[in-house]
Amino acid sequence: MSFSAVVCAGLSFDWPDGAPVLRDLDVAFGAGRTGLVGVNGSGKSTLLRLIAGELTPTAGTIRAAGEVGYLPQDATLAADRTTAELLGVASQRAALHAVEAGDPSAIAAVGDGWDLEERAAAALARFDLPTDLDRSVGSLSGGEAVLVGLAGLLVRRPAITLLDEPTNNLDRRARGLLYEAVASWPGVLLVVSHDRELLELVDTIADLRDGVVRAYGGPLSAYEQQLAAEHETAQRLVRVAEAGVRREQRQLVEARTKLARRVRYANTDHANKRKPKIVMNARRREAQVSAGKHRILQEQRLDGARHELVAAEVAGRDDDHIRVDLPDTAVPAGRTVLQVGELTVRGPERIGVLGRNGSGKTTLLRGLDPLVPTGYLPQRLDVLDDTASVLDNVRALAPRADPQQVRARLARFLVRGEAVDRPAGTLSGGERFRVALARLLLAEPPPQLVTLDEPTNNLDLSGVDRLAEALRGYRGALLVASHDLPFLRRLGIARWWSVEGGLHEVEAP
Repeated sequence: MSFSAVVCAGLSFDWPDGAPVLRDLDVAFGAGRTGLVGVNGSGKSTLLRLIAGELTPTAGTIRAAGEVGYLPQDATLAADRTTAELLGVASQRAALHAVEAGDPSAIAAVGDGWDLEERAAAALARFDLPTDLDRSVGSLSGGEAVLVGLAGLLVRRPAITLLDEPTNNLDRRARGLLYEAVASWPGVLLVVSHDRELLELVDTIADLRDGVVRAYGGPLSAYEQQLAAEHETAQRLVRVAEAGVRREQRQLVEARTKLARRVRYANTDHANKRKPKIVMNARRREAQVSAGKHRILQEQRLDGARHELVAAEVAGRDDDHIRVDLPDTAVPAGRTVLQVGELTVRGPERIGVLGRNGSGKTTLLRGLDPLVPTGYLPQRLDVLDDTASVLDNVRALAPRADPQQVRARLARFLVRGEAVDRPAGTLSGGERFRVALARLLLAEPPPQLVTLDEPTNNLDLSGVDRLAEALRGYRGALLVASHDLPFLRRLGIARWWSVEGGLHEVEAP
């Protein structure tokens, strides 16, 4: 335990309905900052909850060297709690007040918290938060609630800190404060995140894939470089394996031709009685046996080459990507798409909308009055009818589309097979997002303006990549409100609007 802060051995976890999440996982997280990444549903958040003690393993053990502090994704839901409770210092603070009121029996509960309120106030002030510990969490914004939880971890100073998607509800300013804290975080930090800027601050990337964690030294950019090198090597092995299959197939045909010729000669000799009968029979049997052996040997070699090809393809597999072409969404360069006050959008312009939480970005997007067909994707993805099938959800905006055509188009968004006929309410988070995006982009008439409200919230890195890819095939105007600057830059945003102090155009951040 002196070398690792958290050790999981043979860790397995199943949900109450028997659905497996983790199986026989062996992993250790040491000192420093580790970013835990993986596709949606791979078990990242479940692993954090297991380490934090919120869930009990089905099998295996978890050992942690020191106190564990945990900031979950749903910290913003604690509306009925006080700031002190969200900080995690309410009981110790109550004991301190009891001692101050003359109750010596509470001294033990105070522990080392004699300066608790001063440290709590300092931690809150570090994040520019109100220092009133009795304030209701419900009076805070979602981003402020997350920062209060983060401040509580700094006050309590646990040996091991777990953060689950901490930037989801944070605006740019709040994210900057979080980045500063993470860059100098003491002890052990394990963070689940899709935030590229945050993941550039970690020392190690841990990739949870197919129930196995692989560690890569360095931040996200180093991890992606290593993955690219591995993928290139794997693809080279696939090409070698494909060549091996073709070679073995060719040799099998050649061997069969030669062996068939030997058998034919032996049969001809027997029919023409050119040699003694006993010799001809022996040679014919020998030719037949030899042909059989050679055929089996060549077929085994071909099977071996095919197995090598399958293994190479599995090793070199890449996550599926959305690749769509949407020519019907094209907008002529001179056409006016939208007029908002003194700001005009013409043609296929791509605009990023900036502003702090609560400044009015969502209000702006919902209140637009476009001059062309428009599609809007809200943060909550509550545009789907959970009781209707995926197919019916998409056809609701494209009623004249042939069902088979819709299925084919959905496949380009990685929604295939039986998933198309399932109720939308049964979809995973990643599937739900892709269906909502497909519904938006495949609508009739095609949208010539698409507005997106914090589209990368709750998406894993792969999901963000897929969204960026899908939007590359979109040819209309794009208006995106987001705090995720790397994502906005990947979209090719050319103009930037700010809603701070009224809507106005600003320089690129």
